[in-house]
Amino acid sequence: MATRLPSAPPILPGLAYIRPLGSGGFADVFLYEQDMPRRNVAVKVMPSDVRDPDLRRMFNAEADVLAHLSAHPSIVTVYQAGISADGRPYIVMEFCPGSLAQRYRIERIPVDEVLAIGVRMAGALESAHRAGLVHRDVKPSNILITTFGTPVLADFGISSSLLQKSADEVLAMSIPWSAPEVVAEQTAGSIASEVWSLGATVYSLLAGHSPFERRERGQNTKELLRRRIARASYTEIPRADVPASLQALLATAMSRDPGRRQTSARAFAEELRTVQAELGLSPTPLEIPDAEWSPASDPVDFSDSALRGPARSQIEREGTRKRRASTGVSGLARDEDTDFSAPSRTRRSPLPWIIGGVLGAVVVAAGAVVATLFATGAL
Repeated sequence: MATRLPSAPPILPGLAYIRPLGSGGFADVFLYEQDMPRRNVAVKVMPSDVRDPDLRRMFNAEADVLAHLSAHPSIVTVYQAGISADGRPYIVMEFCPGSLAQRYRIERIPVDEVLAIGVRMAGALESAHRAGLVHRDVKPSNILITTFGTPVLADFGISSSLLQKSADEVLAMSIPWSAPEVVAEQTAGSIASEVWSLGATVYSLLAGHSPFERRERGQNTKELLRRRIARASYTEIPRADVPASLQALLATAMSRDPGRRQTSARAFAEELRTVQAELGLSPTPLEIPDAEWSPASDPVDFSDSALRGPARSQIEREGTRKRRASTGVSGLARDEDTDFSAPSRTRRSPLPWIIGGVLGAVVVAAGAVVATLFATGAL
């Protein structure tokens, strides 16, 4: 199957294109510089030739899900969404310069770091679940690293509702990290399958490969991986620094029977925190909403495939911007006074002020003459 070439970056108001960041099955991601406030942002764009309503539905859902959840410190932040001048939906997101896509394959990640990542991702998933949402594609490449070195969960493109299930839902999960019931197409996603994927992701970060991957060439086809996952036989991670308690925790999370796994992402996180305490590490804070929390906006409509969001038919040109007559702090102060404090104030003619100033000077001079005459006794 030929790889799709990236689409051309769209012209977006207030954003200057820098370079491509990546290309997926149904969207491209570009790096832009935002004009105000000044910062780099990642822009996810649907290609211009995509007309599939399922893909538009997934794109809309990702924007809405991130709007619900992006305030969470371990979920990528979305800034805005809209439609470009050439009719392509786009999402403007926080730019994260790194990810765990390949690091675990080329580097032995310390156990303490993996535990911290696991707790943070579990907190992000628990928050999504409490909002009635499942991610459905938890894996190392969907864990991005911010400019401050913090891991955040990204790519909610195939997320779904825990409450509303549809018979024709798109099944696009990544097989190596999918639960047996998902691979068998018995469910499109559940809390139990999310716990599996989270356990498989932590396993991968420690082992350097996905749980059912083999080193031999030709042994990792989709069909072979499906068969191994269906049998779900846990193989211990061959690392002496991985404690037995962590091996047991992961074996439970990747149990073939969903009922034998941890009951929630929070329960998974609490067990990770117990392992941290066992190793003498400070437990990573578990950031989840209070029991009374609910999303501020309306529930996500996963059936919406319409083109929506502000569309621009033309881009503002630099020449149309207002230019200041002066620079510096004093110039800014005058602009603020003129533009915001009294925008409807009429401009007065300088002539009355000039005449008033001359008359004032004459009065002051006359007063000085009179005072001198009094002082000398002439008056």
